[in-house]
Amino acid sequence: MPQDETQVKDIPSGFARHFRQSPVTDAWEPLYSKQSDAKVVLGLRIRECHTNARGLAHGGLIYALADNAMGLSCASQFSTPHGLLTVNLSIDFMGVAKIGDWLEFDTVFTKVGATLCFAQAYITADGVACAKASATFRAMAK
Repeated sequence: MPQDETQVKDIPSGFARHFRQSPVTDAWEPLYSKQSDAKVVLGLRIRECHTNARGLAHGGLIYALADNAMGLSCASQFSTPHGLLTVNLSIDFMGVAKIGDWLEFDTVFTKVGATLCFAQAYITADGVACAKASATFRAMAK
């Protein structure tokens, strides 16, 4: 699949270019996000640069973007800005994502305490379950 953003398949309604970049995700651009008051949903079209030797979305990509989606969703729950550090992250893989699939990271649960935040996310590939993630974050006042 071409790497040129103008040639990437359609992006689902409500998604725009992701508002936050980092050195680890630069190579995976373009990333997309959809924000609400309660969560940040991430998404991308799988390209060759996202895959392992078998041509499937690499597990490390899925871990990193699940961490990103859940962390941003937890952070959005605070009334004052907080930085978050990942304490624990686990993922159960249930399927695969192939080149051309829309990979989506939807945070479906967050619980925010004074110092710890908990989140769960479902990851789908073209709407089919691909993975389920759970994470705990430590809140750090900015």
